[in-house]
Amino acid sequence: MAERLDWDRDSQGWPHREVSRFVDAAGLRWHVQHWRATAADHAPAPLIVLIHGTGASTHSWRDVAPLLTAHADVLAMDLPGHAFTSMPQGGARSDLLTLPGMAGAVSKLLRAMDLQADLIVGHSAGAAVGVRMALDRWAAPRTVLGINAALLPLSGLAGQLFSPVAKLMASTSLVPRYFASRAGDAKVLQRLIDSTGSTLDAQGLRCYARLVSSPGHAAGALGMMAHWDLQALAYALHRLKTPLHLLVGSKDGTVPPSQAKRVLARLPAGLPHSLVTLEGLGHLAHEEQSSLAAQWILEKLAG
Repeated sequence: MAERLDWDRDSQGWPHREVSRFVDAAGLRWHVQHWRATAADHAPAPLIVLIHGTGASTHSWRDVAPLLTAHADVLAMDLPGHAFTSMPQGGARSDLLTLPGMAGAVSKLLRAMDLQADLIVGHSAGAAVGVRMALDRWAAPRTVLGINAALLPLSGLAGQLFSPVAKLMASTSLVPRYFASRAGDAKVLQRLIDSTGSTLDAQGLRCYARLVSSPGHAAGALGMMAHWDLQALAYALHRLKTPLHLLVGSKDGTVPPSQAKRVLARLPAGLPHSLVTLEGLGHLAHEEQSSLAAQWILEKLAG
C-alpha cells in the first residue's frame, strides 16, 4: 500500500489532469489546477478560488470548475497533506494543519502564483479556511461562499471528544494505515459516502477510492481534524467584514443543516449575507448537482 499518492503513478485518469501543475509555497509542494477564462475579451478576468473539505481534493470540483470558466479564472488546490500536495514538515503535528496555519498557507500559495481571489468558494472545512483568510486579512475577496460550511464546533459530547480523539488517531502511523486499508473496501467507502447524505457518480467514487486507500492522504486528513479549532472561528465571526453566503444541502449528514442559521446569527449586521437551502442534496451537494452549484457561484461573483 503506497504511503503517499505519487503523481506519475497515481494521476492517470485524474479529472482535469491537463490543467494540473505543482507550485512551491509555504514550505509545501502544492498540486493546483488552474483554468483560464474562456471569454473572448482581453480584460483581466476575476479569480474564483475553490477550497475543498477535509479528506477531499481538487477532484471534488471536477464538474463545477468548467462551468465557471466562461466568466472567470478558476483555481483549485489540494490542501496540505491531501492527495498530491505534500505533507508539512513535522507531519500531523505541523502548525500548517491548524485552521490559521492552513489559511495562511493557502494565501502564500496565491501570492507565489501572483493571484488575488475575487471570490472564495469553500466546501465544508474549506469554507472555514476561506473565512479565516478573510478574517486574518490574508486575502480580500469580495465574497466568500460556503457549501455545507463547517464553521461551528460540534455540540454536546461529540464536540468535547472530537479533537482529543482526532489527535490520538493522528499521533501514530498505524491509524492512517488501518483507515486506508478499511476505507479501500468498496462497501466501506460506499457506506462513508452514504453517511454524507449524497449520491455520487462512478467517477466520484473512483476518485475517493483512490484517495482513501492512501495512508498518506488519510494522515493529512486526520492531522487536519486533530488541529481544527472551530471554537475560535465561531468567536471571531462577528468581526467578518466580507459578505458570507451559505448553500446548505437539506440532506447533509455531516454538517447539521440547522448550523447555518446559527452562523448567520453570529455575523455582523449591515452586510448582504444569505442562506439558500438545496433541497434533496447532501454534504457533497456540489458534486451531486454541479450546474446548480455553479449557478449560485456565478450569481455571487456577479455581485
